[in-house]
Amino acid sequence: MVMTVPQVLTIWVSHQGAGISLLSWGAYLVSALAWFWYGLEKGDKNIYLPCIGWILLDSAVVVGALVYGQ
Repeated sequence: MVMTVPQVLTIWVSHQGAGISLLSWGAYLVSALAWFWYGLEKGDKNIYLPCIGWILLDSAVVVGALVYGQ
């Protein structure tokens, strides 16, 4: 997750969303949502708690790319 923070900051602080692959980041977001759901179903905090962070970060990239992408 730490390696994703610079990407989020570049998009939201510098307002630079060009060159971001919505397909890739959208797939990461869908994957995080699927793992979150799986973790909830299994009742495994080690799975679903980290997914909350991934969902927030991936969503920030996707929304930022939509807002600031050129």
